[in-house]
Amino acid sequence: MDSSLLQLEGKSVLVVGGGQGIGESTAKLLARVGCRVAVADAVQERAERVAAAVANLGQPSTAIVGNVLEEGQARDVVERAEREIGGLDALVTTIGQASFNSILDMTPEQWDHDHRKNLRHFFFTAQAAARSLISRGKSGSMVCITSVGGMQSAPNHASYGAAKAGLINLVRTMAVEWAPHNIRVNAIAPGSITTPRIPATPERVERTQQSLIPAKRLGTGDEVGKAALFLLSDLASYVTGHTLPVDGGWMAAYLLGIPHVPPTGTLDATAGAIRPQ
Repeated sequence: MDSSLLQLEGKSVLVVGGGQGIGESTAKLLARVGCRVAVADAVQERAERVAAAVANLGQPSTAIVGNVLEEGQARDVVERAEREIGGLDALVTTIGQASFNSILDMTPEQWDHDHRKNLRHFFFTAQAAARSLISRGKSGSMVCITSVGGMQSAPNHASYGAAKAGLINLVRTMAVEWAPHNIRVNAIAPGSITTPRIPATPERVERTQQSLIPAKRLGTGDEVGKAALFLLSDLASYVTGHTLPVDGGWMAAYLLGIPHVPPTGTLDATAGAIRPQ
């Protein structure tokens, strides 16, 4: 496809969680279509590595380190991005982490952990970005990464699923409130994706191939990133408040009554492993 159809060239985009995985893939894809990219991550080395890769693709970039779970730091990250890449036109957030446990055994700490890691960050970063866009009279677009876990129910899934469902509803509300300002807000719900954090181990590949996911394979960070480019671009100019599954047919199979039951434990978005309780 001709990248000029996207009309993203010259846009300034902040990618939160851009230091690895889906965020890294998205940052590099944005650079390839001519965007200036601010790479924000909690780990400086990761942010700097991806920012350097963006620069090597010929686009201005900057690395920003901050904890966007805190309102003040989220605001600072947005303000730095605006200063350092020549404005701000779009936002992508990709961070998240999950705890899996039965409702009866779930602790308050697990519940709060999942809501902080999956919902809180987008509220603060999107709020700060929208305030900036509105104050400058600019249109804009935002995309957050949620999960098919927010669109379905499954045992051991309460806190993570509720947080991701809350994120989907937050996207809809932001889309409605900010539509008069020409700011679009959408979400992507990945299914089973392989990233450096959640690698394609032989066991995981075999489990996926034997599963009832129609595609019979794991998705890639690039495939999620390409969906983000579409939603950010003018190709999606009349799309807002939408959650797009990128799941190889996972939700279609689920709607046929075939649930996915996660194990108990914690899915660490940094380490990419499930730690048993």
